[in-house]
Amino acid sequence: MPKKKDDAPKDPKEVKAPKEPKEAKAPKEPKKKKTEKAEKTEKADKASSKDLGKETVKKAIESKEAKEHIQPELNIGLVGHVDHGKTTLTEKLTGKWTDTHSEEVKRGITIRLGYADSAFKKCSECPEPDCFTTKEACTKGHKTELVRKVSFVDAPGHESLMATMLSGATLMDGALLLIAANEHCPQPQTREHLMALKIVGIKNVVIVQNKIDLVNEEGALKNYQQIKAFLKGTDYENAPIIPASAQHNLNIDAIIQAIQAFMPTPSRDASATPRMFIARSFDINKPGQDINTLKGGILGGALEQGTFNLGDEIEIRPGRVTEEANKKVWKPIKTKILNLMTGGASVKKVGPGGSIALLTSLDPSIVKADSFTGNVAGYENKLPPVWDSLKLDVNLLTDQGR
Repeated sequence: MPKKKDDAPKDPKEVKAPKEPKEAKAPKEPKKKKTEKAEKTEKADKASSKDLGKETVKKAIESKEAKEHIQPELNIGLVGHVDHGKTTLTEKLTGKWTDTHSEEVKRGITIRLGYADSAFKKCSECPEPDCFTTKEACTKGHKTELVRKVSFVDAPGHESLMATMLSGATLMDGALLLIAANEHCPQPQTREHLMALKIVGIKNVVIVQNKIDLVNEEGALKNYQQIKAFLKGTDYENAPIIPASAQHNLNIDAIIQAIQAFMPTPSRDASATPRMFIARSFDINKPGQDINTLKGGILGGALEQGTFNLGDEIEIRPGRVTEEANKKVWKPIKTKILNLMTGGASVKKVGPGGSIALLTSLDPSIVKADSFTGNVAGYENKLPPVWDSLKLDVNLLTDQGR
């Protein structure tokens, strides 16, 4: 049987072709010695170029920080009956879904107060006088300019969570009351939330007739008349009513326009003694995290007045409850501000206005699960005294909500 070509024996004496000799390199020319004047000029040019590069980078960073680190100037609450679209509208206005707790995701309802910031922008090139959006460009592609940054507080609508809604209402400068167009108005928490806004003293309210896509024209008009009848005789009788569909991003620009028109930024005193209302407290560390990387407790809320700076020593009142002689006693707690967050970025100081977060030196175990909600933070011995007994005049809420 003939051998295959591949099976042919190789010649053991087979050698590689000799390499061609390398070409001789030409001798290098000796470097010309630079004069002292030329060396100085070259160094100066390099230094100038380096400084110019640093200055350009510095300006770019400062410009970016100035753009991103603007503190929100207004707190706007989203209130209303359960499942009327508050969290969905918050997402459309801010780009953030505020229901992040595992139980909220499981049950599909808001349980804790949610926070998110939004930058309102306006297009000056469109023929419409008020072309508002939250994007870098309007629907026609024109570039937009920042007009105001605000914080949204997404309050729970379930009846068992009215206390949580009321704690969030203390931070609100204005509110969006959501009413679903596909349900009869008013629903129980629609009425209760409107009463809560009045009790807290919130005057600037915009009504959002949400889920307009789920009804026909006749149903939308009928629901509108129900809303007008519900508001008649209240402090919010003349509040604007904006038909919208948060799910389909319909009339979001009209809602922003209404906020701009009916919710002015209140005057605040940044030079006064700081006073912060704490609406949330929590632990950001994960189970099993290395002890050397643990972070202190977080306090979330808003400054009513004054300014906090990075590194400030603060006091929290009434503080933590302890038991002495079979009696509960509240004792103030002192801590230090290790980091300040607002507008989605770390800053060196914060003033009164939108929502802020403080990273403190507190043991994270004592602040978890919103255990500090309702406390007030400020400088030591500058906060109101803690009272153990109070005398109150109680006014019961009526079914009419007026």
